Amino acid sequence: MDKVFAKKALKKARGSENEQFEFAVKRKKGLSALGEKEKYEELLENLVFGAEDELVERLNAEHEHSAYGNLLEEDSSDLESEAEVGLKVSHAKKAVWEDEDDGLDEAEGEILLNHRGFVKGENEKSLSKERLQKRLKEQFRRAMGGTPLWAEESLKKSKGSTNTGDEDESLFCSTGNFLTKSESLPKGIIQMKSCLNANNDRPSEAKLSTVQFHPSAQVVMTAGFDQSISLFQVDGKSNLKIQSIFLEKFPVFRARFSADGEQLVATGNHNKLFYIYDMMEGKIVPIKAIRGLDEKKVGEFEVSPDGMFLLIIGASGYLHLLTMKTKELICSMKIDGKVTGAAFSLDGSKIYTCSDEGEVFIWDVKSRKCLNRLTDDGSLKGTSIAVSRSGQYLACGSQSGVVNIYSHDACLKESTPKPLKAVMNLLTPVTSLCFNPTSEILGIASNTVDEAIRLVHIPSFTAFSNYPVFRRKTVHLPQCMDFSPNSGFFSVANDKGKALLYRYQTHASFTVRFQLLESKEHRIIQISYQPVYIMTLG
Repeated sequence: MDKVFAKKALKKARGSENEQFEFAVKRKKGLSALGEKEKYEELLENLVFGAEDELVERLNAEHEHSAYGNLLEEDSSDLESEAEVGLKVSHAKKAVWEDEDDGLDEAEGEILLNHRGFVKGENEKSLSKERLQKRLKEQFRRAMGGTPLWAEESLKKSKGSTNTGDEDESLFCSTGNFLTKSESLPKGIIQMKSCLNANNDRPSEAKLSTVQFHPSAQVVMTAGFDQSISLFQVDGKSNLKIQSIFLEKFPVFRARFSADGEQLVATGNHNKLFYIYDMMEGKIVPIKAIRGLDEKKVGEFEVSPDGMFLLIIGASGYLHLLTMKTKELICSMKIDGKVTGAAFSLDGSKIYTCSDEGEVFIWDVKSRKCLNRLTDDGSLKGTSIAVSRSGQYLACGSQSGVVNIYSHDACLKESTPKPLKAVMNLLTPVTSLCFNPTSEILGIASNTVDEAIRLVHIPSFTAFSNYPVFRRKTVHLPQCMDFSPNSGFFSVANDKGKALLYRYQTHASFTVRFQLLESKEHRIIQISYQPVYIMTLG
């Protein structure tokens, strides 16, 4: 009987290593419960597993080399039972030094052993970060049934194009439009819709000479030869009048807001008298004479964007710089020929002037010295000048109707710079030039011919083809134009006493194509888009 039992035990011992381990644990638990051993049982244990000390050493070896060795660590009750029997497991010796990276790998290995789906071999106890990432990707592919199309690098490169995919797998395709603001203004066609005239609540009985938006409030100012200055609240719908100022026997030649928007400066071009209107106090202050200013009349002028200076354009090539606060003369500068146009840089540190001899002068305000003198390419007589608020471009209008657009840096360094573009959309003298606040549009106009106005796209330097409306008089003779501080509105003052008002907004229409691809293993929704830009005024 003992021999038969021994043979069966030997046959079971030849099984897998895990079965031997479980057999040993169960046997020891049974011995712990009985508390005593039979001789034949002890003989059989020694024959199959060896002595107790040898068994403990073997179990420790199995724990080190088997992927399931951590069962002894996880099952504390089994260890306590073994301690009761008297099995003393020797602790491993501590290493002389420890590597932090090895500790991270061991931590990863413990996580993997707790998730047996990551383990591929019996001897695999820990994984490196690279192998862990690879196993995670493999598990994701098994769960998803393959690699999704949106996760492939090839789709990222062709994101901007519409890909219909395989016609056999495609079930349907549909498109939809979503509107959002574009990052830059597109060239081409402007979809235009005019608003109610800015001065509709009080039209002028004579031609307007000035239209300008307030630098901070939603207000527009108009002035003209009807001897009045009017303020309107701009909303594009009602444009209610705020106030009108009547200046007796004083046709307004030019009017401008101060940089802080608290004052108005108005000139008449018949004598050297000009007016200051303090909007905070509601006072009109006439300036009859300025000490040191030897001019018969004061007409053209410019206000510096920093609010420090008032530049009066005199006769015989003179420029007079005044303080905006006290209206006192600081200095006078002179050029060859006659000054036909002037402009300040955005920070007020430079003054740009053009002459009737086709030359451009750049002045430094602090030193009052000429930084550069350059020749306007192909111009025989300059008529107007403007500087973009970004400081990138300088535009010069001429008697022939050509507008040269230069790089600002080239104008500071060269005496004969080449224009970036010569805009030839006008055939009569260019009397008005104006950049919008974002330096994306340049308005050019001539007050000698009806509809002689264009909006030029920057930086393509091409005119929008549908403004003004072809074969339809809407603008008449443009006298002045201006953009609102946020480029939301655009206004043109004409000889009919009207301040035409437009409202524009830039949109980007994204045509989005949804595509559902289906196969036996998985379904994928693929989304692609193609931007189509539309700019709307109105």
